[in-house]
Amino acid sequence: MVKIKPFCGIRPPKQYAAEVASRPYDVLNSVEAKAEATERSLLHIIKPEIDFDPIADEHSEEVYQKAMENFARWQQEGWLVQDPEEYYYVYAQTMEGRTQYGLAMCCHYEDYLSGAIKKHELTRPDKEEDRMIHVRNQQANIEPVFFAYPDDEEVNRIVEEVVKGEPEYDFTAADGFGHQLWVIRDKKLNDRLTELFAAIPALYVADGHHRTAAAARVGAECEAKNPNHTGEEEYCYFLAVTFPASQLKIIDYNRVVKDLNGLSKEELLTRLEESFVVECKGEEIYTPTALHNFSMYIDGKWYSLTAKEGTYNDADPIGVLDVTVLSDLVLDKILDIKDLRTSKRIDFVGGIRGLGELKRRVDSGEMQAAFALYPVSMQQLINIADTGNIMPPKTTWFEPKLRSGVVIHSFKE
Repeated sequence: MVKIKPFCGIRPPKQYAAEVASRPYDVLNSVEAKAEATERSLLHIIKPEIDFDPIADEHSEEVYQKAMENFARWQQEGWLVQDPEEYYYVYAQTMEGRTQYGLAMCCHYEDYLSGAIKKHELTRPDKEEDRMIHVRNQQANIEPVFFAYPDDEEVNRIVEEVVKGEPEYDFTAADGFGHQLWVIRDKKLNDRLTELFAAIPALYVADGHHRTAAAARVGAECEAKNPNHTGEEEYCYFLAVTFPASQLKIIDYNRVVKDLNGLSKEELLTRLEESFVVECKGEEIYTPTALHNFSMYIDGKWYSLTAKEGTYNDADPIGVLDVTVLSDLVLDKILDIKDLRTSKRIDFVGGIRGLGELKRRVDSGEMQAAFALYPVSMQQLINIADTGNIMPPKTTWFEPKLRSGVVIHSFKE
């Protein structure tokens, strides 16, 4: 059973919503963020290194301080304003004609520690620490995490009724994705949602493992400093937007590697033939067509790699995943990349950027080879989380991403 609550959201006035709301911190680099940020954009708060010329080290103390200054300034300027009462919010996203409806809520950090909020990926220690500093400094969850919940008919009915009303925000971002927000001001509805979620057995981290882990650690820190801790303090809660699992779609999450572990291209292809049926597809982009079929780009050519029978275990919730197959048979066995969380020889590219981005990064000489994977299903994610298993890092890419700055949760006293 999970514990949630409404909260006094900090959010932009209607006329500023489209400008303040930004893409999340981890889907664009500092140069892209600087080019994209307008005067009121939340990027100045979540990627404040862009306010320095030249762009500063994002992990430097001056950058963390700038984030705090900017968050305070945005509130002083009236670009972010706190709601007077605690509410839940319905946040809808539309991509390619498909709309998903989530509830912006506060979740309790103890549910994450106890496993009622279920994860499916390991986190990278450096990124977790970075997010923890931001949460601790701001005493706020500036960016929401993205959760899924098992479909509940009454919750769905409540959301359906709310969205019949006029949305507080309704805008289309530059990427073409639509965003809408409704404020649930009816206290009876808010109380009922709290009751309904108390009967839901688990929430699932879809996107935002590092932010979730960081928020839980800050909650535990605050508890340790408070001798009168009751478990109801605002610092016990962190911001999530939670969607019914049936509405979510996962797209591919691909890999690029910096070197071939001393092998030539020909030697790599020979080694790959031990575990895969290898077919050269030429210069046209090749997209994986099914589970256990991969795409590789190297030296100007695309290849189809189909894992041979007996090289994977479809009866194992982890073994069936293509990220596992690729990690075991290629990254570990051939390229000697052992730890995806810490290795500097590998990088990850979300499928929203397209396979052309893989080609670009190899053609530029930055990377030696790229691998595209068939996407994980939502049911696979739930099966893994329910069995207490962990996917390799950077396995799932959810799209559309939550817009940061639509609503913020503060636990500042």
